[in-house]
Amino acid sequence: MPKRVLTGTVVSDKTDKTVVVLVERRVKHPLYGKIIKRSKKYHAHDEGNTFKEGQTVRIEECAPISKLKTWKVIGTVGAETAAA
Repeated sequence: MPKRVLTGTVVSDKTDKTVVVLVERRVKHPLYGKIIKRSKKYHAHDEGNTFKEGQTVRIEECAPISKLKTWKVIGTVGAETAAA
């Protein structure tokens, strides 16, 4: 079974070897049809503490590392989004 890969923004890098990534998705309302945003935060493993708040990163599902961490950071999405 393939591992899920999500893209989101780092909202916190305060903890050691961990970043909190906010992933937003757009869904259509079942009754009204309006497109609305749904967001969820994931705790992801960052071994070298290299990713900083505000960066757009890709995270991949992995075996549980701790109580909250079941994702690891693969890398940044692009240099142009990190500079903005």
